[in-house]
Amino acid sequence: MCELFGVSSKNKVQLNEMLKEFASHSVRHPNGWGMAVFYGNSVSLEKEPVPACKSVYLRERLRHTFRASNMIAHIRLATRGTMDFENCHPFVMRDNSNRTWTLAHNGTIFDCPVMTQYVHTQEGQTDSERILCHLIDLVDTRQEQLKRPLDAKERFRLVDEMVCSIALHNKLNLLIYDSEQFYVHTNYANSLYVKQSEDTAFFATVPLDRGNWKPAEFTTLLGYKDGRQIFTGTNHGQEYIDNPKDMQFIFVDYASL
Repeated sequence: MCELFGVSSKNKVQLNEMLKEFASHSVRHPNGWGMAVFYGNSVSLEKEPVPACKSVYLRERLRHTFRASNMIAHIRLATRGTMDFENCHPFVMRDNSNRTWTLAHNGTIFDCPVMTQYVHTQEGQTDSERILCHLIDLVDTRQEQLKRPLDAKERFRLVDEMVCSIALHNKLNLLIYDSEQFYVHTNYANSLYVKQSEDTAFFATVPLDRGNWKPAEFTTLLGYKDGRQIFTGTNHGQEYIDNPKDMQFIFVDYASL
C-alpha cells in the first residue's frame, strides 16, 4: 500500500508541517514520492524515485513556505513497476478538450481486463497509470459522442461510472483532480481520512495532525470543489478485503510485460 495526501481549498493554505509528516512515513513507503500543485489547467509536477524522507530536493523545498489551494501528494510502496521516475505518482494526462487530469492511487488493480490494453502504450509499468489512461479514453469517447466538452456534473458521473465498473476485487483508493474539481474514493477499510474545516478539506491515508480526521465515505465516489463536497456518487458496495490469492494476478501481469 502507498499513502495519499490531498487538499481542496477555496484559498491557499500552508502545508509545510503536514507535508513533512507525510514525507516521514516514507520510511515504510520508500519507492518514490511525488506532488502535484494546480494552477487552473496547469500542473506543477515534482517527483523522484527516492524515499521522500531522503530527498534533498524535498527537504529544501519545505524549508520555504509552501502554500496551495489544490494539491495531491503520494509516497509509493511498489506492487507493480520498477523504482523509476515514470512509475512515481501522481500521473498527469490531457483529454481531447485540453483539460488536465491528475491521478494518484493507493492500492492495486488485481484483475481488470479492460486495463490490459494499456500495458504496452503507457509510459511506466504501474496499474495506477492505466487507470488514468482508461479514464481519459472514457472522457474522450463521451466528448466525441456529444461533440462538446463535458460539464462538471457530467465529468463526475463519468468518473463515478468508471469507479463502479472497476472496483470489484480491486483495491481502489483514489485522489483525482480535473483542473476544477477533486474526486475522492476508498474501498479499503481505514485507509482514507478527511479533515473538513471551513472552505478546506484535507485527505490522507493516515491522519497527519491531531485535528478532527474522520473516515472518508466508503465505497462511494465524492466530488469536492473549493474545499466543499458538491457531488456524491453511487455506493457500489465493493469493499476490498485482503486476499493472498489476488497476488497471482500481479505475477500474471508482470509476465505479460
